[in-house]
Amino acid sequence: MALAGEDFKDPYWGMQVTGGSTGIRHRWDMFRKAGAGARQMLLEAAAKKWDIAPAKLSTRESTVIHPDGRTISYGQLVDAAQTLPFPEKPALKAPEDYRLIGSDKERFDIPDKVAGKTKFGIDQFQPDMCIACVSRPPRFGAEPESYDEEAAMSVTGVIKVVRFANRVGVCAENTWAAMQGREKLNIQWTPGTMPDLDSGIIKRSFQEGLTKQGAVAEETGDAAKAMIEADVTVDGDYTFPYLAHAALEPINCTAHVEKDRCRVWVPTQGQTMAQMMAAKITGLPDNKVEIMTTPAGGGFGLRSEPDPVEDSVTLSKIVGLPVKVMWTREDDFTNDYFRPGAATTIKAGLDKEGMPIAWIQKVVAPSIMSRFAPQSVKNGVDSTAVQGIPDMVYKLPNRHVEYVMTDLPIPVGFWRSVGYSYTTFSVETMMDELAAKANKDPVEFRLSLMEKDSRPYRVLQLLADKSGWADTVPVGRSRGVAIAECFGSSSGYMAEVSVDEDSGGITVQKLVAVIDCGLAVFPNAIKAQMEGGAIMALSAAFHEEVEFSGGGVITSNYDDYPILTMAEVPEIEVHIAQSVHPVGGTGELPVPPLAPAVANAVFKATGVMLRDLPFKTDLLKKT
Repeated sequence: MALAGEDFKDPYWGMQVTGGSTGIRHRWDMFRKAGAGARQMLLEAAAKKWDIAPAKLSTRESTVIHPDGRTISYGQLVDAAQTLPFPEKPALKAPEDYRLIGSDKERFDIPDKVAGKTKFGIDQFQPDMCIACVSRPPRFGAEPESYDEEAAMSVTGVIKVVRFANRVGVCAENTWAAMQGREKLNIQWTPGTMPDLDSGIIKRSFQEGLTKQGAVAEETGDAAKAMIEADVTVDGDYTFPYLAHAALEPINCTAHVEKDRCRVWVPTQGQTMAQMMAAKITGLPDNKVEIMTTPAGGGFGLRSEPDPVEDSVTLSKIVGLPVKVMWTREDDFTNDYFRPGAATTIKAGLDKEGMPIAWIQKVVAPSIMSRFAPQSVKNGVDSTAVQGIPDMVYKLPNRHVEYVMTDLPIPVGFWRSVGYSYTTFSVETMMDELAAKANKDPVEFRLSLMEKDSRPYRVLQLLADKSGWADTVPVGRSRGVAIAECFGSSSGYMAEVSVDEDSGGITVQKLVAVIDCGLAVFPNAIKAQMEGGAIMALSAAFHEEVEFSGGGVITSNYDDYPILTMAEVPEIEVHIAQSVHPVGGTGELPVPPLAPAVANAVFKATGVMLRDLPFKTDLLKKT
């Protein structure tokens, strides 16, 4: 991986960061120009060597080819080529000439990962390194009142106890000593910002928010007037929990602060932010701070946060040794930047022909951007909290959308697909309810509301075709669909499910997925994203929910935050559309349409629409 540096910053965001499914779509033209320019420089170097015009030469499989059949490798030319100026307008390959783009080459990293040889951040080791465990507040806003440093230092292997900010770190010769030393601190904490905060208070806060007037996030036509004129109206209330990132590799970071440089080894999504944090703490210029990005055992948005960098750099500066900060699994769950919980209500109206003419929606949720980039919150609206509603794929003539920002001390951050992870669920399940009220097929109903031949329109058509939507459904099963457009791409799922009426249990038997992300640069990776995203979304739909009590988080490990098991993973079939649209993202797009596709299939089977996540399957039990 490249070090943190100016040359590697996202050309749109001005930061070196992995997020927003931007890896290809923000750099497509840049990567093509870089490759074409390098190829041209290699051709010119070969042309000089052979005394021939560059236009007469060709390239293939890392070699330059002479008209007489002679070849020379790029490796043999690189020293000469790098002395040449980079061409201003190198000739780009036409798509029909692509040999790597669109192919499924083997990934170099997979064999070592399968064999357990890959060195993740948690595996980092430096000479004379100590391990640190940091005690963080058990309640939001709490700070240490007192602690027993002497007891911690009495643990064999403990090197130093450090109080900084609102936490206390214990540095030791090994992980066990650091953990035992931290436990011996016996910290007495202040009550915190809201010591009585619990899950009940949070849910009531969201419900109270629905009674308040919100900031207007979208106003199209006259939704209030259209609602009065509607022939049929449908109401829906939806709730969504706070979600943890629950990555398998706990948070960690290794840092070594020296007199004239600082080195940091960290599985990060935010190299620029990590570098800025380390530079701020050490007082060193950015070019003296080296950020070594290690493989990450799961990111999903959380690893863009610089907290572990702050801890490890601070402790290394104080201790004078390399320090690896290790979070336990409990640290991970209780100190997350959570996917915001939310509540939303929708009222929609149909005319006499069964076409939607009014849509009124209110979203109550905390704001991610108020912390991350407050300048982006405009007129009281955090666009990430309502994304997926003003930009829904359906052309509805009258829409009114409001946002109520909650004021709770729970830290929130980016979680794979951000606001789309819940707004798409509300929109897509309401679409099925409206289709049912209009006595129309859910696919045909959706197509009638979309711009013909648009990206989502073509995705839904392909999904209906590939999933056999019009075919007979196997006995005891039902099917549902949902689509999403976000991060520059469109995707959709058909979910085939069965429901046990006695237990209320839902079994997802099969998923058929379609994605249109423009030109498919690496189809195998796109399929992997769709499969992995489907599994993550299924896990959230059926199981995941963070619980709160006593002013903090009480969910602390996988035993009280279950994730999807291998036995629950259905057959997944992925189709990549042959696209005429610009290159888009793939990493987050698979998540939003999955849960509503399952809910819509359950609705088809039972007549019960599950409007809350995770699914409340008790509603499906036969009475």
